[in-house]
Amino acid sequence: MAERKPITSWLTDMDGVLIHEGTPIPGADAFIKRLRDSGLPFLVLTNNSIYTARDLHARLSRMGLDVPVRNIWTSALATAQFLDDQRPGGTAYVIGEAGLTTALHDIGYVLTDHAPDYVVLGETRTYSFEALTKAIRLINGGARFICTNPDETGPSAEGPLPATGSVAALITKATGKEPYFAGKPNPLMMRTGLNAIGAHSETSAMIGDRMDTDVLAGLEAGMQTFLVLTGLTGVADIDRYPFRPSTVVDSIADLVDLIDLPDQADRS
Repeated sequence: MAERKPITSWLTDMDGVLIHEGTPIPGADAFIKRLRDSGLPFLVLTNNSIYTARDLHARLSRMGLDVPVRNIWTSALATAQFLDDQRPGGTAYVIGEAGLTTALHDIGYVLTDHAPDYVVLGETRTYSFEALTKAIRLINGGARFICTNPDETGPSAEGPLPATGSVAALITKATGKEPYFAGKPNPLMMRTGLNAIGAHSETSAMIGDRMDTDVLAGLEAGMQTFLVLTGLTGVADIDRYPFRPSTVVDSIADLVDLIDLPDQADRS
């Protein structure tokens, strides 16, 4: 096995790694502080497209996690970047919240229900039958079908909630058209994120709590991968997959000392 290169940039999932149901996971504050003290490039990633990066910055700050807006990368931002690369200045019919609509506005997209180039499906707590019917008819009329992420369920204090992947399956069943998913595990989300912070996959690490999105995306992007056991994947689940993370740890607290501070890097 080739010797692994030193990690000079870090990507970490948010839910299940740094926070759980609105509460910081022990060690998350120390991890973020260590990252900021190190000066190394880093991103906090989330497949949640509901919130803007500024919203998430405020939410994390209230939990004691000081993550700058520029260090937050969402599936909505990755989707907007993808569409801007594919068809600059295009049009879209959007089912989603401010995180997605703001990202599309910011890249110059016009949001419309009149012959749009794309139907873009994101996460929302208020999926309406009327909006889904409109999306189905527009896709049948020729609009391309894009989704922010394939997660079938999302967490809540009351239990799992249907998420974008489940709603996408409904639309696919009605139209016969499969969507393109821009978020994890699509390595495109990782690569666009790495580009945003000027990092390279061979010297970057991805931390996540899900084998099917976080670890898979990091693996396919050519990164080292760390699975934490504070989220959806337990030890017994790992062998269900034909791939493995580079390292399995109990929690984010176990990774704090892996981040090199400037004086440590100088001595190494």
